[in-house]
Amino acid sequence: MASHAYRKGPLLLRGEQIPTQTADTALLSPQDDHDWLHKDPWRVMRIQAEFVEGFGALAEIGPAISIFGSARTRPDQPDYQLARQIATELVAERFAVITGGGPGIMEAANLGASEAGGISVGLGIELPHEQGLNEYVNLGINFRYFFVRKTMFVKYSQGFVVCPGGFGTLDELFEAITLVQTHKVLGFPIVLVDSEYWGGLLEWITSTMLREGLISPGDTDLWTVVDTPEEAVTALKAGLKRLADSANSATSAE
Repeated sequence: MASHAYRKGPLLLRGEQIPTQTADTALLSPQDDHDWLHKDPWRVMRIQAEFVEGFGALAEIGPAISIFGSARTRPDQPDYQLARQIATELVAERFAVITGGGPGIMEAANLGASEAGGISVGLGIELPHEQGLNEYVNLGINFRYFFVRKTMFVKYSQGFVVCPGGFGTLDELFEAITLVQTHKVLGFPIVLVDSEYWGGLLEWITSTMLREGLISPGDTDLWTVVDTPEEAVTALKAGLKRLADSANSATSAE
């Protein structure tokens, strides 16, 4: 029986070769001595290499949508089939599908894209408890650093579909909202799937954050909530059309 496989960037490690901490952990951990003076400059080269590899691999995938959601969702759960169908319909609209490449919702989306004959992208990450890309990825990259991987999601996606998930899903969601709110990106549609799941969070945003004046009234328009694959694709297309019309209007005004 094969031993546990651990992926560290492009490397495959087993047994005693498996490190005790990830590259992210080593980079971010406090250090009492001056060893970082010698190691961190070389880490910059590794980080640069990850950016180059990611840009090179994804530059020609064409219009793409990223689908996020829990790694814990099982194939027999409704959310799994929902993500699978959304990916299938996105491929029919000539989009590539990008996920984190793992199990659960990510696997479902890659499965749907692969079945439909589309580009099924997986952006993996070095984690102690989740390793490797699911079998339905036909273009996969493994990253050491979260921040490099997250850049790829934003740079090569025209929109985000966010299915029910945990902290990692929330991280991606709120980073996207923040980038749109602060105009670091020129806006792209963010679609939340499953109104019942997201309802409590969105109610808190409105009843607490907005009421306290910590966000602006228009900030609650930065996302759309849907319940079906058809609604998700329609919302994405409508959002992209609004952005295109806005860009065309700005060009005409010049």
